[in-house]
Amino acid sequence: MVRTGKRYRTGRADNHYDAIVIGSGIGGLCNAALLSKLGKKVCVLEQHYTAGGYTHSYERNGYEWDVGVHYIGEVHKPWSMIRKVFDAISDKKLEWAPMDDLYDKIIIEDEVYDFYAGRGPFKEEIKKHFPNEAKAIDKYVDLLSEVSSKVPKFFAGQAMPRNFGKLYNKVRNLILPKYFFQTTREVLEELTQDQKLIGVLTGQWGDYGLPPGEASFMMHAMVAKHYIAGGNYPVGGSWQIANTIIPVIQKGGGEVFTYAGVDQVIVENNKATGVRLQNGDIIHADQVVSNIGVLPTLQRLLPETASKKYNLKKVESGVKLSSAHLCIYAGFKGTAEELGINKTNLWIYPGYDHDRNVKVYKEKPEGNLPLIYISFPSAKDPTWNERYPGRSTVEIVTVGEWDNFSQWSESTWNKRGEEYNAMKEQIAQQMLNVLYKEMPQLQEALDYYELSTPISTQWFQWNLEGEIYGIDHTLERFKQDWLHPETPIKNFYLTGADIVTAGVGGALMGGVMTTSCMLGLKEGYKVIKLIKNA
Repeated sequence: MVRTGKRYRTGRADNHYDAIVIGSGIGGLCNAALLSKLGKKVCVLEQHYTAGGYTHSYERNGYEWDVGVHYIGEVHKPWSMIRKVFDAISDKKLEWAPMDDLYDKIIIEDEVYDFYAGRGPFKEEIKKHFPNEAKAIDKYVDLLSEVSSKVPKFFAGQAMPRNFGKLYNKVRNLILPKYFFQTTREVLEELTQDQKLIGVLTGQWGDYGLPPGEASFMMHAMVAKHYIAGGNYPVGGSWQIANTIIPVIQKGGGEVFTYAGVDQVIVENNKATGVRLQNGDIIHADQVVSNIGVLPTLQRLLPETASKKYNLKKVESGVKLSSAHLCIYAGFKGTAEELGINKTNLWIYPGYDHDRNVKVYKEKPEGNLPLIYISFPSAKDPTWNERYPGRSTVEIVTVGEWDNFSQWSESTWNKRGEEYNAMKEQIAQQMLNVLYKEMPQLQEALDYYELSTPISTQWFQWNLEGEIYGIDHTLERFKQDWLHPETPIKNFYLTGADIVTAGVGGALMGGVMTTSCMLGLKEGYKVIKLIKNA
């Protein structure tokens, strides 16, 4: 079993820490590691059996799968910010393996579009399919770089003290281009009216969970730019992310505990002083950080008197939960070479209009799935054959509606009854058939598979409705001035993807922003200095 962290038992934790971080996803681990390197003793509390959040791996029936780290961009550049942060929080122990130059393959109505690494190769390949849209394609790629260069200005308020950040966010629309405040479809339709081209360019929308008519263009551009130079995978599997960061926290005198579910943050006179665990134990700290998502935090962790500091009606009208998902974890007999598996991700869609695909699916869930993403983790990890000789793994992901599964939300994992299992099997076969259409050679090699549902995600991640990306990346979400690392409760902070954006990179930067806020105006510069010197 792939597990990281130390199992919590009464007496194993100290009575007091400089900081407690609730949740061991990458945002919380980043925050804890940076604080540790700056001289703080930090306790990370994770309710799952292993640390890492969506970066953890699990093993079953002789196979291992990641649960969220399918590929990461830019970490192959030693000077990039994301690589520098990872180097800082892992003491450079985390290693990366590049994917193939052809990192994503977009398949729409059986037509295939290849995404090659590098701005030039990317544009050249797309222009082969759309020769009359060359200017639009050039402008699109230029826009990705423009957005990337200006994103720090958009999120600058998140690293400032709360009140300064609120003031900054009120004026940032005056200093940033209008495309920061438009949907993806609005921006792309200013470049081109070719709806097929728009469908292809937004073929990675599953990486942030919203089709182009709903998604912020800023979010789309950040993801597309993140991958345009290619993808990478952690050497040794995604569990190595937590495995290389935890020693940094321990070196600072702290610890990462698993089986340590938090019942409530202790708030006295509007000041966070510690946490009460689900078993009744109390641990005190000078500062407390929640990395479990803003809505779960407000609805579950804070006492009622403290949560009133936020207007929950206003909060819930400004943000909504992101999509849930379904994922098949499949194991096959044979090596990647024997089975003809490469490192390229597949994105498969029933049509070019992603918004319509989603709408039709919601109206008729038994019809065509609006998105299928297929990843090959065993092919991406150069150590795989040493650890699991003669075997290969595949992951097949699609969107999932919580309402289709909510009737089982109070049931116990692995004990949800025949109706639930029958529903899972029908969906699993539908998804496997999509795989076999693209890679028929895998059908006879299938050795094991299981399907996770939104209920599975909710069970293991302790979120509200199995959401995979926290809160949705709509235009409205990015207007919320209350969405900040520093909360109205003294010494209580938020971190992770909801503070910046979804994905490993977004959650990682959430950890950086929160750490800066915790140190304050006089000391916050130390965070960037630490990262630059990594």
